[in-house]
Order: sequence, then structure tokens, then C-alpha cells
Amino acid sequence: MRAWSRIPTLTGIFRMKDTMTEDSQQIFLRNFDDDAAIADYANGPRRFTPGLDALHRMTGLLLAEHAPENARILVLGAGGGLELRALADAYPGWRFVGVDPAGAMLRLAARTVGDAIDRVELIEGLIDDAPDGPFDGATCLLTLHFLPPKAREETVRAIHRRLHPGAPFVAAHGSFPRGSQEEQARWVDRYMHFAIASGADPEQARTARDAVLASGNMLAPEQDLEILRRGGFGDAEQFYAAFTWRGWVGHA
Repeated sequence: MRAWSRIPTLTGIFRMKDTMTEDSQQIFLRNFDDDAAIADYANGPRRFTPGLDALHRMTGLLLAEHAPENARILVLGAGGGLELRALADAYPGWRFVGVDPAGAMLRLAARTVGDAIDRVELIEGLIDDAPDGPFDGATCLLTLHFLPPKAREETVRAIHRRLHPGAPFVAAHGSFPRGSQEEQARWVDRYMHFAIASGADPEQARTARDAVLASGNMLAPEQDLEILRRGGFGDAEQFYAAFTWRGWVGHA
């Protein structure tokens, strides 16, 4: 649902090799490697994601329930750097490893993080390029909805393998009831209207609405929860809901 700029909406996909040809991967990543195209990225997430700042704050609190003061946190889909900046500001003792496949988005993340960059390691790559850890916590925000179920579960398992026992994992992404066509349309209309009311270009918001509705990878909340549990987070539970978005926390 990252549909708030002129670039494609799939930033942070970690298992693209499972679902895309090599040529399509390169075309996709070239779009995310265009500095001009991502220059206005930071304006978008808050327009399309209700309560984004609160989501970042809740993410930090959920991690801090178990993470030590000197925690090392894995951030998947770190491009743009908004969650990195929020977490770094709130927890000055934490260090971060941010992973994203798009170099331009990582350059933006480095600028967004600012003075905290000395506590942040940025890696251009996929989940398999992330260090083995073990980490004291992990996040994956506004990303996993782009993966089909099998690749999504594999990614969740890869996150789980990189965590200390008991370490928290916070995930939040597009997830809404997938019942009748009328029900689905009702939810994506709410997504669109929120974006427009928050300052998004109406045409862009309508295009995003149609893309979300047409996505074959968008799952219902109960399906997402089951994937998290099968991926190793047996105690996963929902903590966030905002129109077409949901968030969960679980522990390794």
C-alpha cells in the first residue's frame, strides 16, 4: 500500500526472487534507485496510513517491553528511514540494522536518520542479506502485504531465525476483510478517502485504491495472523487497526 509517490509501491520486498523474473526485478529496483522520484517520499506515508506516528511510537514500546537498553534491532524495509528515525530518537541506546533493496531509498534513510546515523547500519539487499544476528528485536512495517503467502511465511521464518529467544517482532501492513466485493470496496474506499482528506492528490489516491483492491497478495487479518504464527511467532496478537491496515506483535 505504499502508493504515495510516482515510484512503484513495493519497496522493501525481501523475497522478490520468489515472485519476479530477473528482468522485472531490475526494472523494479531501478525505479527505486531514482533519487528524483523518491524525493517527496516522506510526505506520503502519513497521508495513506492513519496514525503512522502513533504506530511508530507503539512499535518502540512493544520492542522495549523485552529489548535491553543497548538493544540491536533489525529493521526490514528500512528505505525512507521514518521508523528508524522515530526509534532512534526514542531509544538513544539502541543500534539498528536497516535492510532495503533500493539504494536511493537507503540514501534517503541516511538523510532522515540524521545525527543518529552512527547507530545505524544500512544494507542494500533482501532478507537473506541481513546479518544472522541474533537481534534483540525486529520490525517490518508497511511491507509484507506485497508478498504472496508462501514468500511471506518464508520471510517471517527468516526474521524469526535472526532473533534471540523471546525477542519481539512487530509487523504492520495492509490487511483488511476479504469477504464480498462490496465489503472489500467499502474498506478500500475508506483508505482512499482518508488519504484525500489528509492531503493526497485525489487522482493518485483513486489509483492507489484500485491497486489495493486488485492486489492478489492482500490477505485478511486472520490469514496474516496465521502466517505469523506458522512462521514461528506462536503468541502473535494484533495491536493496531486503521481502516485497511493492521499490526501485530509476537515473540521468538
